[in-house]
Amino acid sequence: MGFLAPWFLAGLAALGVPVFVHLLRRHVTTPRPVSSLMFFERGTQSSTRHRRLRYLLLFALRTALLFLVVLAFADPFVRRSTGGSSGHTQLIVLDNSFSMRSGTRFVDAKRQALDVLAAKPRGDKAQIMALGGQLEILTQPITDDAQLRSALESVQPSDGHASFGELGRAVRSLAETVHSPIDLHLFSDMQRTAMPANFADVVLPNNARLQLRSVAQDSTQPNWTVESVEAPAELPDPKDSRRSHVRAVVAGFGTPAAVKTVSLVVNGKTLATRKVNVPAGGRATVDFAPLDVGYGFNRCAVKLDDSDNFPADDASIFVVRRSDPERVLFVHAAGDTRSTTYFGAALGAAAQGSFVLQSISAEQTADIDPSRFAFVVLSDTMTTPSIFEHTLAQYVAKGGNVLIALGPGTTRHTPIPLWTGDVQDIHNYGRLGNVQRIGQVNFSYPALGQAQPGRNNGGWSDVKVFYAAVVDPARARVAARLTDGTPLLLEKQVGEGRVLLLTSGLENLTNDLPLHPVFVAFVDHTARYLSGSERVSGSRLVDSFVELRSKAKPTGVVANVEVIDPDGQRPLSLSEARTAQTFRLSRAGFYQIRFANGRDAVIGVNPDRRESDLAPLPSDVQQLWSGSSSGGEPQTSAAAFDGVKNQPVSLWWYVMLLALVAAFAETALASSYMGTQREET
Repeated sequence: MGFLAPWFLAGLAALGVPVFVHLLRRHVTTPRPVSSLMFFERGTQSSTRHRRLRYLLLFALRTALLFLVVLAFADPFVRRSTGGSSGHTQLIVLDNSFSMRSGTRFVDAKRQALDVLAAKPRGDKAQIMALGGQLEILTQPITDDAQLRSALESVQPSDGHASFGELGRAVRSLAETVHSPIDLHLFSDMQRTAMPANFADVVLPNNARLQLRSVAQDSTQPNWTVESVEAPAELPDPKDSRRSHVRAVVAGFGTPAAVKTVSLVVNGKTLATRKVNVPAGGRATVDFAPLDVGYGFNRCAVKLDDSDNFPADDASIFVVRRSDPERVLFVHAAGDTRSTTYFGAALGAAAQGSFVLQSISAEQTADIDPSRFAFVVLSDTMTTPSIFEHTLAQYVAKGGNVLIALGPGTTRHTPIPLWTGDVQDIHNYGRLGNVQRIGQVNFSYPALGQAQPGRNNGGWSDVKVFYAAVVDPARARVAARLTDGTPLLLEKQVGEGRVLLLTSGLENLTNDLPLHPVFVAFVDHTARYLSGSERVSGSRLVDSFVELRSKAKPTGVVANVEVIDPDGQRPLSLSEARTAQTFRLSRAGFYQIRFANGRDAVIGVNPDRRESDLAPLPSDVQQLWSGSSSGGEPQTSAAAFDGVKNQPVSLWWYVMLLALVAAFAETALASSYMGTQREET
């Protein structure tokens, strides 16, 4: 116990006032009549009896009142641990990424996190987060221990790839609203691949203190995995030697040289087994051919038969769809044979193609139903029979896709089919002697995708353009431009479908694109993109997104989508099935999807193989991140919260309450004594 203003204790000298008041009184004698004083003896009367204290209870109340008032001014306090509140916010982050499935890492991390939560000072707020493919905020900063423990126990291992950079951004955002000190407890295997390339992404704010709690017991744990698989998403003929094969890459992380057994499994049946020599810490390639699959969607996997300490990444799954070649409707202008020849040759030469081209002139389309084709190409065709124009518009609105090429027959102010716009101008570069090149190419666009384009824009810079139409790019995505800025390739969403517009032709008159090797890749990618085959089979990574419907405003009746996850559950509610545009593939396994345009798909989803490299961050990087030079293990008991101290608790209100009670009692008792004295008088 102590006093915040001890100098007020000098007021205790006033305790003599009640003593003085109670002793300072006159002795009053009541005269009594007697007949004679002769029989009285003279004597001296003692005054001691009259100087004795009377009304002791009243005296005690008055003394206590003065004492309590003086004590209240001195402001007494006691040091007490009211739950041990340190005023800090305890941020507990549990890594539940795919690598935490190795051994007992996740179990150990959750147990340690629960121990730290149990040792948390009762008065401190805490927040629970899970760091997987996405940072999940499970609670807000609260003091409810039961709710915090429930949230922490609900965390389960995921299949996502953790990023410490995302954690750093979340803590910096939290620090903008929580101004008290933040104690960040990260329970993780401290995987090296989770650290971003830019260290600034993980720098924490000044009011945050990081405590790294690694559960990676063996930093040299070897691990083999099927790192990647190349397989056709569509396979019309299993006997086609160009397409009917599977190539897998087996990688070792921190491993010695070994011979691994690799198997190809189709629909649960092992079709082939190969032996492969994997060098120490290296990679090896294994091929399987032919790929014998039946019609429909085939669920396939390449797996290692020899399990290791991390068996969850010993297989890579994918889907191969076998179907008859899909037909492509190619509508051209009368007398135009060049575009059909070049486009058909490129489509047949494409390694991943599974299409048959049906070419007709614009005048012959009256009885054609576009819905029977994978996609439609309009080459230098600005006018078609009205009945075909109507059915083509319905086809696109329901999810069909069309490629339009503006050839030499295009004139100024000509309406463009399905584009809701006309040709604004014509640039005849060849006549003016100002031949253009392709200057800007968006290689993230599916029809132009290239992993490593190179200096010449993946071959597009070598293409010469002699003739191009000028259109309004409003509400359209521009994928390629000429060197003068004229849009060359545009896409626009129409209903549930999409329309690609090439402002030059597919023959070798308006440009020399068909004469370059990049034309074959362009036709191949465009065919797979417009037919949708690139999204109805094959494989994806966990936490990637699949487009369920067009982002354009739907027309007519809104169609439902259906998603079935690897557990056979439907993760979308009824309202989400009517409105969701994309879906995140958050689990590894096979997903069944029915899109808004009615097409079905089965997609194999694999964890990011960066999670297979179990090597932890170097100790110096961990120390740099946490801002600590000590390499010891952090404490997991109440001593870890060294900021917790006994807080002074003021007793002022309690003392004043007692003084008030004493004042009321003194007033009542004094009134009673005064009334008794008046009656005696």
